[in-house]
Amino acid sequence: MTILVTRPSPQGEELVSRLRALGQVAWSFPLIEFTPGRELNTLGQALSVLGSEDLVFALSQHAVSFAHAQLQQQRLHWPASPQYFAIGRTTALALHQVSGLDVRYPLDREISEVLLQLPELQNIAGKKALILRGNGGRELLAETLIARGAQVTVCECYQRSPVHYDGAEEAMRWQSREVTTLVVTSGEMLQQLWTLIPLWYRERWLLKCRLLVVSERIARQAQEMGWQDIQVADSADNDALLRALDNSQNWKP
Repeated sequence: MTILVTRPSPQGEELVSRLRALGQVAWSFPLIEFTPGRELNTLGQALSVLGSEDLVFALSQHAVSFAHAQLQQQRLHWPASPQYFAIGRTTALALHQVSGLDVRYPLDREISEVLLQLPELQNIAGKKALILRGNGGRELLAETLIARGAQVTVCECYQRSPVHYDGAEEAMRWQSREVTTLVVTSGEMLQQLWTLIPLWYRERWLLKCRLLVVSERIARQAQEMGWQDIQVADSADNDALLRALDNSQNWKP
C-alpha cells in the first residue's frame, strides 16, 4: 500500500513522517495552503465585547494559530469571560495551549452536527457567538446558532488557497509510484483533486484508489464522484488517520 496524503502543511508532512516511521510508503501532496484571513484585524474588538454568557467557537487549528498570532501582534490576550468551544479535541488542545482556558468540545466526530449537540448550546437565545474559521466552508454552525436565538459574528482568521499543479504530470508521478491509497480531509480538497486529475488518469487510476476521508458527508460526495473503496476515519486528527490506515490493511482488494 502506497499512500498519498493531500492534507496541508504541517499536518500532512507530520502524517507522512509517522507513516514512514511505521514502515509504510507515503508521500505528501498538499492541495491547499493557508494565508491570513481578511477579518483578522477585527478579532480584538470582536472578543472585547463578549461577556461571561457569550460563546467563542474555534473550527480548526489554523483558526487558532492565526488568531493567536494576531492577538500577540496587538499585545492582546484571550479574554477569560466567554465560554470557549472547539470542533474537536485537537483544536481544543491547540486553543487551550495558547490561552490557558477551558475549552469544551464534542467527544464524537469533529463535525458541526456533533458540536451542536453539546448541552451548553441548546439554550443560547440572546447570547453573542463569535466563530473563528477560514474562508468558505459550511454555514451549518452559524445558521443553527442564529436559529437558536444567538447573535452570531464570523471572523475569517485565514484563507485557504489551492496549490497549483500540472494535473497530468502529477497523475503520472503518483501512478508510477504505485499510489493505491488517498487521504483527503475535506470536501473542498476532494473536489480539487478530482478536478486536477485529467479524465484518462481519473478513470484508470484515481477512482480505483482506496480513499480515506474524515466524515460521512465527504464519503457520500466521493461516492457520487465515482469512488467505491471508501473508509471514514473517527476524526480528522493524525492519530485517527493512522488508526484508520492501519485498519485499511484489512480492506478487501
